[in-house]
Amino acid sequence: MASSTRILWIAILASFVSFLDGTVVNVALPAIDRELGGGLATQQWVVDGYLITLGALMLVAGSISDAYGRGLVMRIGLIGFGVASVVIAVAPDPVILVVARALQGAAGAFLVPSSLAMITSTFSGAAQAKAIGTWTSLTTGAMVAGPLIGGLLIDLASWRLAFLINVLPIAVAMWLMRGYSDPPRRPDAHIDVLSATLCTLGLGAFVFGLIEQPRLGWAHPAIPISLVGGAVLFAVFLIRQRGVASPILPLDLFRVRNFWVGNITTTFVYAGLALNGFVIAVYLQEGAGLSATLAGLASLPLTILMILLSSRMGALAGKHGPRAFMAAGPLIMAAGSVMFLAVREDFSYWWQVLPGMIVFGLGLSIMVAPLTAAILGSIEPERSGIASAVNNAISRVAGLVAVAAIGTIVGGTLDLDGFYRCALVVAALMAAGGLVSLAGIRNPAKEQAEA
Repeated sequence: MASSTRILWIAILASFVSFLDGTVVNVALPAIDRELGGGLATQQWVVDGYLITLGALMLVAGSISDAYGRGLVMRIGLIGFGVASVVIAVAPDPVILVVARALQGAAGAFLVPSSLAMITSTFSGAAQAKAIGTWTSLTTGAMVAGPLIGGLLIDLASWRLAFLINVLPIAVAMWLMRGYSDPPRRPDAHIDVLSATLCTLGLGAFVFGLIEQPRLGWAHPAIPISLVGGAVLFAVFLIRQRGVASPILPLDLFRVRNFWVGNITTTFVYAGLALNGFVIAVYLQEGAGLSATLAGLASLPLTILMILLSSRMGALAGKHGPRAFMAAGPLIMAAGSVMFLAVREDFSYWWQVLPGMIVFGLGLSIMVAPLTAAILGSIEPERSGIASAVNNAISRVAGLVAVAAIGTIVGGTLDLDGFYRCALVVAALMAAGGLVSLAGIRNPAKEQAEA
């Protein structure tokens, strides 16, 4: 068995590639549109093709992780992610690009739950909160740094290279995993294929309706059919989870207060994060006229704050409890988003964007590690894989729906007025997440936190 430090680094690198590639795409969207065409709908599908399979299959991956072993699941995810990245880099048209992004999301679904499950099964108490804080600072830092790295590659070479930057961390993670072995598999372990199919088709149909509605209109039969059909399929999936022997989504997890409250907070906050990331990256290029590199640099304050503060916030939340951090962080992010209303046609990054970025990044740094620690710390370690999978699936689906709804929010064109509307929607989502945490999260008993 690998040492605790090695396990932490395996978890960080495995999640790093998923988070990095999930955001590097935002700054690549204008370049993809210029080369392959397709407009806003294709840009949305490049993002949501990844998020659909990531969110839908993450539940399946979490169950497989708990049943068959975290190391096996992680190796499958790393190899699959690398192969899909190569296909994306050589994609000749939007269809192949979107399909490859969906395959990449499927592979990414295997990475995050197993990595967090490794941490929660290796560390406990305050050490676990600190480890999650370290994981959060580096992986979320990667998520925020993605636009900067992608911007440099796009301006200096090609958007295609931006999808190959994960090769090195994948190789290092695979090398470190030489020292990791899984415990014996459960004899009754199996995959509920029907539930996985219902979940994937339900989410896919619903998001298709959200993305295509601005283009086709509500009168087009494909829109109500896909929205209603997707909702029905997902409802059937939830009903099936109540009676199936080995559920993909164990509904009894939601009887734990901090788990269900934390996941409501996750829904609001990560919808806002996805919406903010997409709109900032695209508007700064297409609306403000910045290069891909400069648009990526715009998010650098968030990266710096995450790296500097997340581990410390995780440790403090482990000592004092997560409630205050989970409430204050999103409310500060809401204030930062409102500050983006200072953007004008006569654009200035330093006075119109940077102050909001700093405030937004401060709130993000305060909130992320305590949120993850509160949710996973409320569930017993032997089910940490599925608990992590549920939380990450909820965050990805929330982001997926938010990005899919951009066309409706902005009215089809991401102009300055559309940018303002998105900033206000992000602020409302963040404020809702903070208030939910304030009202619902309970700090663990002091002796438990210090165990």
